[in-house]
Amino acid sequence: MERGEPRSPTFLERWSLKVRGHVQGVGYRAACNRRAQELGLSGWVRNCPDGSVAIEAEGPINQLNELRLWCEKGPNGSQVLGVTSSLLSPCRDDWFEVRH
Repeated sequence: MERGEPRSPTFLERWSLKVRGHVQGVGYRAACNRRAQELGLSGWVRNCPDGSVAIEAEGPINQLNELRLWCEKGPNGSQVLGVTSSLLSPCRDDWFEVRH
């Protein structure tokens, strides 16, 4: 790196997660929102018509892995059957929200 050259920003990824199981009506979105904010991630979480929960989360890979591990368990009362993920292009949002 040349002197005076700006440092590259932290490498971010954006993941799309789909959580299947008994994950609606149990506080999953609110709990996921809290966990993502604790991890410093941006993105959103919402219920899907098929009974699953969709999440898009962006941030450092370690924090995304932590969120995925949390998603595999979910909050008390949920029963997660599976989590699938795919990689998206980062969009550099700076908030995490529950979408309806």
